[in-house]
Amino acid sequence: MKKILSLFVLLLLISCNSKKEEVLDTPTSGKITISVDETFAPIIKSQIDTFEKLYPDAKINVKYTNQIKAFEDLMGDSSRAIIVTRPLNKEELDYFAKLEIIPHVVKICYDAVAVIVNKQNADTCFTMDQLKKIVSGEITTWNQINPKSNLGTLQTIFDNGNSSTYSYLKERFSNAVSKKLFAVKDNEQVIEYVTKNKGALGIIGVNWISDFNDTTVVHFRDNINVVGIKSDVPNSDPQMFYKPFQAYIALKHYPLCREVYLLSREARTGLATGLTAFIASDKGQRIFLKSGLVPATMPIRLIETYNEKL
Repeated sequence: MKKILSLFVLLLLISCNSKKEEVLDTPTSGKITISVDETFAPIIKSQIDTFEKLYPDAKINVKYTNQIKAFEDLMGDSSRAIIVTRPLNKEELDYFAKLEIIPHVVKICYDAVAVIVNKQNADTCFTMDQLKKIVSGEITTWNQINPKSNLGTLQTIFDNGNSSTYSYLKERFSNAVSKKLFAVKDNEQVIEYVTKNKGALGIIGVNWISDFNDTTVVHFRDNINVVGIKSDVPNSDPQMFYKPFQAYIALKHYPLCREVYLLSREARTGLATGLTAFIASDKGQRIFLKSGLVPATMPIRLIETYNEKL
């Protein structure tokens, strides 16, 4: 009987300690899980690495997934915070209101959707009308863009049907997106496919090709061309083909720009709050700046208007 009682007390203590560990995270210590749109994997890895080096007692478990799954994780409470390309909609806000939770929404940077083609493809300038026709399936061969092209079928590739990139295309082109577009697993596979197929056109997050201090990015860039797009955005030069350079994203001349948000359901000042504060701070914003994206919460000085490497 004494052994049974002792075992019961031991299990009770372990249970109590486990519960304490679940709630005893602070802005700079503890362990949490967040979900991140895979489009932003390279830059968020840099942010998390830097945060954990500054605060060794903090552990951020990151699930890189598609945007739809990230929202499901937030709503289902399997992730305390997510990084995505839109704020909460009315239905989601109403859901949290019923739980008496006030979500925190912070815009952390400006991103862009990039269009890439094979290194041997000389057709690297499109109008927005041409891009819309490509995405809608109206243009299916390269000679519809350039009568002299012998590349044959134009294969349009994106990451997956639940991604923020696909959602952005539907919104940008009023749902005129063909169901015949070719989806792979993630942005890296899009780049690899375009590298190996002369007739492919890939649509990815610019973060995968913008940071020239990243050796992986440099490797990717050696095997692709980045497409310039004639902008339909007010105040841009109607005769110029813009590439997703940092300056053109900042000035909003590039026509495929978007915003990136960190959403947290944390009801107290815990580790998600600390991570949010870091990413929105000068140090975190400078990481975005260095990677080729545009910070959201700090002013930037544009000295060069473009980068010849891109």
